[in-house]
This record gives sequence, structure tokens and C-alpha cells, in this order.
Amino acid sequence: MFKRTLTRSDYLLILINLIPLYGVWFGDWDPHQVFVVYCMETVIIGVLNVIKMSAVTLLVRKKDVWENNGSVSMQSGWLFVFFFIVHYGLFVFIQTNLFFGVSDMHSGSGFFSVYQKIPEMLGDKGKLLLLIFAGYYCFANLFYFFKSGTYKTISLGRLLFEPYARIFIQQIVVILGGMFLAFGAGKIFMLIFVVVKLYFELFINFSRILDIAEKRQAQQNKVKK
Repeated sequence: MFKRTLTRSDYLLILINLIPLYGVWFGDWDPHQVFVVYCMETVIIGVLNVIKMSAVTLLVRKKDVWENNGSVSMQSGWLFVFFFIVHYGLFVFIQTNLFFGVSDMHSGSGFFSVYQKIPEMLGDKGKLLLLIFAGYYCFANLFYFFKSGTYKTISLGRLLFEPYARIFIQQIVVILGGMFLAFGAGKIFMLIFVVVKLYFELFINFSRILDIAEKRQAQQNKVKK
């Protein structure tokens, strides 16, 4: 369940997350802008996962095993992509609205008005930080995904659920951070947030957790048959 060694990509992740922490504590960075970036990090990971799922569908397999309430069937890879976009999009929508609500950043007359103000909320520093995060995840996810040949063997079902464990933990902490922002304790929670986020990112082996879940599901399917 736990990682025992760190890779070069892990050390790069540490460096990238130390940038906003340094900016908030020793520069004039606004904690609100940084937490908006971390909210958008969820969107970046989702978009990259759509690219990965689409690439597998186009290059490797048109169909894959679809499991639903114990029934197993072969379905188009585009069904996996569509389901992920809708389900993950709803997840992101709820989580971001919770964050903007508890952090007192949900202003405007319309329910979607806050999303129109995200570029303004980010500011120049936030946009730069978001670009850095996007560059890192493109390298860490897409480059390794294709270079290692993972796209040739991974199932669409695995890709469908891959982002959730990590993002679910991150978003809970981001929402808690939003509460601290509302009380003016952004700097303190920024430190806590980065430490907790890096701990889960670096030392929890999410791939191993998914492997165990897949094996259990396969065993259950055999029993049912």
C-alpha cells in the first residue's frame, strides 16, 4: 500500500508544490489564488485522463469489458470516455462549488457565475502556477503513459477509476482549506495542505490499491459465474 522509494518525478512534484508554499509565506501571493489553482488541478487531471482513454480507444481497443451491477459486457471505448466526462465533471462541479462556498468566494447572481470569474480569481501569479502544474502533469502522466507502453495494456475500466482516489483526498483537503481561508488562516493551512497532499501523493501507492480492487472484482465475477 505504501511507496518505499521516490522517483525523479516525485522530487519534481515536491519542488512544484513548494513554489506556492514559498510564495504565500515569503512573497506576496494570495492564498485564495493558490487554492483556486489546486481546485483547477482536478480539472487538469480529468482532461488528461480523457486524452489517455481516447488514445487507448483509438490506438489499442475499440471495446472493453464493462461491469455494471454484476453484469459483464463488451462496450465501446467511447462509452467509457463519455461516462467519465459526465461522472467526473459532476464530481468536479460539486467539489468546486463547495470550495467556493465555504471560502466566501461564491459571489454573483447566477449559479455558474463563479466559474466566469476564475481567470480573475487566479490573477497573474495563479495563472503562471496553473501553467506549471499543467506542464508537470502532462509530463508525469502523458509522457510516461505512452513512453512506457502502458497504453497498450491498461484497461479502460482501470483508467476510468484511476484519478478518483487521489483527487478525492485532495479535494477534501482543499475544501477544508477553503474554511480556513474564510477565517483568514490561509498561510497556516497552506503549510498543512502541502504536507498532507505530498504525503498522499508520494507515499500512498494508489496503483497498488487499484490492483487489489481489480483482483477482488475478478474473483467476485468468477464466483458469480
